[in-house]
Amino acid sequence: MSEPQAILLMGPTASGKTGLALALAARFPVEIISVDSALVYRDMDIGTAKPTAAEMAQCPHHLIDIIAPTDAYSAAQFHSDATRLMSDIRARGHIPLLAGGTMLYFKALTDGLSDLPQADASLRTQLDADAAREGWPAMHARLAALDAITAARLAPNDSQRIQRALEVCLLSGQPMSALLARGRDDAAGGNLLRLALNPDDRSWLHARIALRFNIMLEQGFLDEVSRIRARWPQLSLALPSMRCVGYRQAWEYQDGLYDEAEFIERGIIATRQLAKRQITWLRAMTADNLNLHADQADTLTPACHAIEQWLAAQHNS
Repeated sequence: MSEPQAILLMGPTASGKTGLALALAARFPVEIISVDSALVYRDMDIGTAKPTAAEMAQCPHHLIDIIAPTDAYSAAQFHSDATRLMSDIRARGHIPLLAGGTMLYFKALTDGLSDLPQADASLRTQLDADAAREGWPAMHARLAALDAITAARLAPNDSQRIQRALEVCLLSGQPMSALLARGRDDAAGGNLLRLALNPDDRSWLHARIALRFNIMLEQGFLDEVSRIRARWPQLSLALPSMRCVGYRQAWEYQDGLYDEAEFIERGIIATRQLAKRQITWLRAMTADNLNLHADQADTLTPACHAIEQWLAAQHNS
């Protein structure tokens, strides 16, 4: 019998991944591995739509609340942690269910890590200084001249990813897209079931994003940001945690850069842009995805059917 490797549940923000993952956990012996670059941070609960304590009690969850907001977490760290967890979960007789929307993490796992250079503090300081003087759209244009493929999938104000792509280009002398395309021998093996939770109607997703953002505000998102800033005085907008959508806009609103209405508008727009990038990544990653129509009433039935077929194929092989 060939050992099942893992189920991947991928999708843009607000597409219903958490609900579907929990529904699957009620039907199959899975443990959930979060594939989300925001959920790794402690204290960042409301703005990341982190599963509640009650939801996480329904089945084992991993890679949530593992680092402080002042720390960084890379695709390489995710690859190492997820690979170890998948082995441990399978050893317990369970199935790893990797659910989330950080497509770079999924790519690192399925395609293997590329030989990207390590972060360079002095170069990042220089890039930040250039961005402060010229603006991130100008830095995006600079990246487009060096790596048009990477620039095409990044928003002009996606500071964290633009900075990293420029850093890789300048340190390696090669486009990051070319390095990522090579992969390595540490790619996940076969027996991966790839479920893509993707809406057919983009307006459906936009409505859910707006609704969720307003619910977050009602739940006390701004108070959460205030508490984080008070608890972690060394935080700044230059750190990856505060570059998460919503948190940057809340920080700038609290600093008086714009009024409440503009803050809400900016937060919703930033989340829409994130979803657009996630969908672009998802469509480009593989033709092997089973597309689950997120905007249809029932995504659980086709997901269960696919898992049952996948498990039967493993048993018969």
